[in-house]
Amino acid sequence: MTNKTEYQYQIVREERVYQGFFNLLKIELKHTLFRGGWSRVLTRELFQRGNCVAVVPYDPETDQVILIEQFRVGTLKNEDPKWMLEIVAGAIEPGETPEQVAIRELHEEAGCTPKKIKQVTEFYTSPGGSSEKITLFCAWVEAGQAGGIHGLDDEDEDILVHVVSFEEAMAKVESGEINSGIPILGLQWLALHKEQLRQEWIG
Repeated sequence: MTNKTEYQYQIVREERVYQGFFNLLKIELKHTLFRGGWSRVLTRELFQRGNCVAVVPYDPETDQVILIEQFRVGTLKNEDPKWMLEIVAGAIEPGETPEQVAIRELHEEAGCTPKKIKQVTEFYTSPGGSSEKITLFCAWVEAGQAGGIHGLDDEDEDILVHVVSFEEAMAKVESGEINSGIPILGLQWLALHKEQLRQEWIG
């Protein structure tokens, strides 16, 4: 196996071809090959955005999960529903820590204040062409306080909150009703660690 310290790459040219809500870079690069030597110069587009946070809001006392529902433009070219069930998420702004963002987004998108919060993992959503990296948290929230419509007017957010049992949330994953990668990963993590988490949080 190739030693990771031998991996190298070189950016030959970089150009910003679009700047808006997201940025798009055109990059010419080359990298070392597993069989030895270097690749030819490759041209790749990089969909660039800041790193983000996602949170599984969970009430360990009632065994309920908070889901949010909102319109998603990424579904427009497929037959899927345009309003998607997801977990709380948001972008990290300059000067913020991931945990601060998690707490802020829980309030903005679900009207919740966490009693406890636990960082779970970090992962790239689509590293073949996007720079987005997610820090995933699980937060202890009081399900009885959640509900209603939330979101920031200046960001045109229109978010409906759902309080469901853990079993119902997982059934929605199994049926494909929840079909976005971040909530699937977050809920599957909860399924694997729920009993350990409840023991840790409520004994």
